[in-house]
Amino acid sequence: MSGRPDLGRADLVSMLAELTAKPADRVPDRIGSMELAWLVHLVEQRYDRRLELSDDQLAGIRTVDDALAVFRSSLTAPADG
Repeated sequence: MSGRPDLGRADLVSMLAELTAKPADRVPDRIGSMELAWLVHLVEQRYDRRLELSDDQLAGIRTVDDALAVFRSSLTAPADG
């Protein structure tokens, strides 16, 4: 994939709404470990690419915006192989 991924904040909120069975406008901004694991899984499926995230990157994800920044950075990094 070249350029910036089309992943946006609304995409992540929609994914979290699916997990929590809440309307998107009721999804909290804070992300717990279960929500983070869900988001990583869905983003990997959507882009057919493994996100190579370090422990520091994962530990720094506390909000939807944090996740968006880390996922975009990972998706725009050169793919291995």
